[in-house]
Amino acid sequence: MSAYCFRRPFWLRYTDFDFKDELSLTALLGIIQESATGSADELGFGYADLKPKNYGFLVVNTYGEIFRRPAFGETVTVETWPLPPRHVFFERDYRVLGEDGQPVAAAASRWCLVDLSTFSLLTGEALGEANTNCPYNPEKSIAVPNWKVPRMQEGKEVYRTVARQSLCDHYLHVNNTRYADLFLDCLPMQALEGRTLQSFHISYAKQAKEGSELALFAEDRGNELLGEVRMGEEVLTQCRFTFRAR
Repeated sequence: MSAYCFRRPFWLRYTDFDFKDELSLTALLGIIQESATGSADELGFGYADLKPKNYGFLVVNTYGEIFRRPAFGETVTVETWPLPPRHVFFERDYRVLGEDGQPVAAAASRWCLVDLSTFSLLTGEALGEANTNCPYNPEKSIAVPNWKVPRMQEGKEVYRTVARQSLCDHYLHVNNTRYADLFLDCLPMQALEGRTLQSFHISYAKQAKEGSELALFAEDRGNELLGEVRMGEEVLTQCRFTFRAR
């Protein structure tokens, strides 16, 4: 019996691309998240399955590497599968393939299952038969160097913004894909023109609700960007992006 793998094609729209005609990180994270949702639905622990219990999966880390930039109108296929849980961490890996079947990107993410009433962390046993019957696949699509994002040494505040309702999802906090734009907006077009994104790592510690005032801090090292979203003295989210020359 072959190992479980969920596959879904995505047609890339013009609105998925940035000012350099490159697939935006937000769009890439979006199709990854959509494929994860489809897989979870298929396996019996999707949003509709968990909502009656007031449970939810919240992402903790997302790491990925980009090998090739797809073109307008190209159809890419995302493959994803859940790995065996590690206590309160649920890992999931992804491959993004081009029309030629060659890899465009690979990614890995860690999630926590949360009781939304108490915000206590749950193990796989809370999923009941969906966990018992889940065809967890131990295959790794990518080696994650370190799940911890390094702190900035010389970070500076770049701008402030307020979390408006348009950034929020059904958990009433800023959706994880939206942080990519918040971080990349720390750099002007001129700084990004000569670089292309090579790898990304976003770590989510706390949630930003509607109305939260967010301060964006960044340290641009040329081939590396370190960033933090802060609310007061709290660090909500961190990133480490690496770039190569275009």
